[in-house]
Amino acid sequence: MSKLDNIVKTVQPLFPEPPAIAVVLGSGLGTFAEELESPRKIATSEIAGYPRSTVAGHDGFIISGSLAGKRAICFQGRIHLYEGYEVDEVVLPIQLASALGAKTLIITNASGGVNDALAPGSLMLITDQINFQFRRRVLPSENQPTIERPTWYSGTGPYSPPLQTLALEAASDEKIRLFPGRLGAVLGPTYETPAEVRMLRFLGADSTSMSTVAEAAEAARLGMEVLGISCITNKAAGLPGSTLDHEDVIAVAARVKDDFIRLLKSIIQRIK
Repeated sequence: MSKLDNIVKTVQPLFPEPPAIAVVLGSGLGTFAEELESPRKIATSEIAGYPRSTVAGHDGFIISGSLAGKRAICFQGRIHLYEGYEVDEVVLPIQLASALGAKTLIITNASGGVNDALAPGSLMLITDQINFQFRRRVLPSENQPTIERPTWYSGTGPYSPPLQTLALEAASDEKIRLFPGRLGAVLGPTYETPAEVRMLRFLGADSTSMSTVAEAAEAARLGMEVLGISCITNKAAGLPGSTLDHEDVIAVAARVKDDFIRLLKSIIQRIK
């Protein structure tokens, strides 16, 4: 059996019914998992072959539960390239969610604001991404199933336009400002320099993070519909008011968690 098969076998008992929605929770955003009804969870440290998260704010649990009548798998903590993992390891949670039956991925992160309009505490709807991590998944030449991407993928990137529309409607109803923007992802773990931030802005990024792009691309490759939301936790380096400290990232994410949770719940209620 492959590593993925073994992980699916270990986690399967948590899911008497296939999950419809997968949610990946970024730095400081893990409290959303507490909203799930009838939760059952397993520590990733108990799953043979599953990569461990070593970053503060990423607890390392896979949680099964329901929300708005929909079964969900929630990843409380993610894996980053800068922790020394390969792309195939970073996207393994997405492959697990797909193998269990999830058709929709909601992926979240903590990001630095590159666009001046994005103050700490803002929420950004990811409309597209720029991969400055310069890491791509190399598909094996044999035994790789042929997967049809959604028809919109080649024209818009990995993020689903229908889900973007749905998210903006939910934000409007909840009176939460959701700024549509492009995510620029860097490798990390160090924060960007002011010169790098100017480059990101010049090339069209509205925010910057150290995650998400590989996971979103893999989910779309697997035929999942993808929605991305960034919590802007700091101004990027060189911008007025910028502070670059992981403790500040966690603190700002905690401050905005109520709006974040309310928005995600409203979005999930609308997903058919």
